[in-house]
Amino acid sequence: MTSTSFQKKSKAKILQIPGAKPSLYNNQLLISTGIPSLDSIIGGGVAVGTVFLLEEDAYGNYGRLMLKYFCSEAVMTGHSLHLTSADRDPQQILKELPAPIIDDPGPPPEDATNQSDEHMKIAWRYQHLPKYQSNPTSIKFGHYYDLTKTMDPELTNSIDHSTISEADLCTCSSSSISMNEKYALLLEKIKQKIDDGKFSTTTQHAQHDKRNILRIGIHSLGSPQWGENGGMKGENFDSSLPRFFYGCRALLRSAFAVMMITVPSHLFHPAYVGRLRKLCDTVIQLESFAGSEKNPACKEYHGLLKIHQLPRLNSLLCHMPDTLDLGFKLRRKKFTIEKLHLPPELSETASRPQEDPVYKKSPAGCGPTGSKIDF
Repeated sequence: MTSTSFQKKSKAKILQIPGAKPSLYNNQLLISTGIPSLDSIIGGGVAVGTVFLLEEDAYGNYGRLMLKYFCSEAVMTGHSLHLTSADRDPQQILKELPAPIIDDPGPPPEDATNQSDEHMKIAWRYQHLPKYQSNPTSIKFGHYYDLTKTMDPELTNSIDHSTISEADLCTCSSSSISMNEKYALLLEKIKQKIDDGKFSTTTQHAQHDKRNILRIGIHSLGSPQWGENGGMKGENFDSSLPRFFYGCRALLRSAFAVMMITVPSHLFHPAYVGRLRKLCDTVIQLESFAGSEKNPACKEYHGLLKIHQLPRLNSLLCHMPDTLDLGFKLRRKKFTIEKLHLPPELSETASRPQEDPVYKKSPAGCGPTGSKIDF
């Protein structure tokens, strides 16, 4: 048998991590935000190795709620969690995580199976056909949660999680001159967490098949508790927060990690907010109706969701949702994001044909009339 130079290439083994799936658009590894409606809007989920910027509403309630969903998904998928907050106790945030909804009750009893077979005799011709698998992957992606219940503490403690509070940030030993001391210390701790947990893609892992993902959550970054001054330091420009964003993006590009940062952008100058957006991958803004006069057409919604930026990974163009007119609702048990549907103004359209002078005909048919016509 003569040997040839052509050899069959072995199929590359796809890295499978619990709670993650490859994107259908660019083959990038995705994880869920904990809100399935948000996942579908941004292209299936958050890409691993990216920074997700969430601009809070004026009161910060909905931004903190979305961060809780992000942390709850880490618990349900077994991902590692690193939570930081200077405004609230991060341990208290973990205690307030919503409880998951168990949608898989297990196999039905034998009696129920026999009873269902009797009612399904009409489909006898289909019982030998192969079953269609709606979900081609065996990995569960995304969960649903009940806001009226809190997660069991034993379930939260079952994963690798760590927290950083304001007291930990006050004991700062960093000597960084070009950055706020609290930002510099937090950046060092994130880098240490990535190295110690072996989340970096540049290091060799002994058990390559047992890779995990690190979820990093930062609550209300840039608030007055962080010592942020909105980009101004006396008469000079303070670039501490943009430098921190740039450092986080550089760290995550070579790590199995995803970062969600909530920022009170309404406290900053619009030009400063625009600079921060350019240093992130996904940017979403929450505009709540709380404290303002709500439009009667939007009475079914609690606020608007604006997409400012989506990542361009392995492609020239980013994923674009069907519409950018989005609103969010906070119901009793869940938080959802929907397309903004405005009701028709039936009361005005019903009276217009009788009152509008456009519909009045002149006696001569089409000649000039004494009535005014408004266009």
